[in-house]
Amino acid sequence: MDVLPVLFLTGLVVGYFVLAGCDIGLGMLLPHLARRPAERRRVAAALAPYFLGSEVWLVAAVGVVAGLFPELKSAVLVGLWPVFVAVLAGWLCRDAGLWFRARVDSAAWRRCWDAAIVAGSWVLALGWGLVFGALLSGGKLAHPFPVACAAAVAALFALRGAAFGAERLVPAAGEPPHGGAAGDDAECADVAARATRVLARVALGAVAIAAAAALLPGGGAADRPWAAAAVAAGLLAVLAATSGLSGPRWSRHTSAIAMALPAACVAAAVDLPITPAPSGTLVLVGIAVVPALPVMIGGQVLLYRALRRPAVPSGFFG
Repeated sequence: MDVLPVLFLTGLVVGYFVLAGCDIGLGMLLPHLARRPAERRRVAAALAPYFLGSEVWLVAAVGVVAGLFPELKSAVLVGLWPVFVAVLAGWLCRDAGLWFRARVDSAAWRRCWDAAIVAGSWVLALGWGLVFGALLSGGKLAHPFPVACAAAVAALFALRGAAFGAERLVPAAGEPPHGGAAGDDAECADVAARATRVLARVALGAVAIAAAAALLPGGGAADRPWAAAAVAAGLLAVLAATSGLSGPRWSRHTSAIAMALPAACVAAAVDLPITPAPSGTLVLVGIAVVPALPVMIGGQVLLYRALRRPAVPSGFFG
């Protein structure tokens, strides 16, 4: 198979999961981080603008699969269509919650859409974990290994969201308190910061269980098991560092690395059904897509740097 198109696709998928891990993970943790209405508004305001940028990478990856890897599109979608239907439903549910929660000034209305955000985020995390597990197990779903992969990937999403929330949920300088005492509004950021170590340990255990499940009969069916083992060892090392060796202040970096490794594991360990694209298609992609890639990367870097600043619990989404 052609190396450059595969690397291009892998880069887009990795970019999506590293960036989307922030908003999906934060949505998963909303009930734990935000107990009061002001805190829930802050969480919604923190994650909502971010998901608009991260989804660009997924759309680009889908376009590359459709254009360059039609055989991969057919094999993966046909074999895993129930999982992708669930992922799409979770995606729509989560996005609807973000768009609609602030449209009506009613506590019951906001609670309903907050529940949609949480449920959709969990479905997305577990669904993507099942996709990774199925790809690594040769398309199997009814086996402990894909289920363990789903739990491990969900833990990675939650870790990424907690690391993002630890810096994004801090009140802005000079912002008046909304929840009572002056220090109350920083509580959800403190909870997120404390959760990074706990979630890293949970993810560490979940990845270890998934690795053990891969050894069961009919478990992992990677074409290059040594590559899968190497990536899994790297993931365990990163999670071990996040759980205490480096401290929570480094979690925004280590969680990003951890979030990138499942997609990298599939790319390195599995021979996906890929046939070389026609030369005309490659030329079209090279002319239309490749020049836009630096713009996407630069824009996402600027977006991430801008949205690392404290979120204000007001505005269109809050």
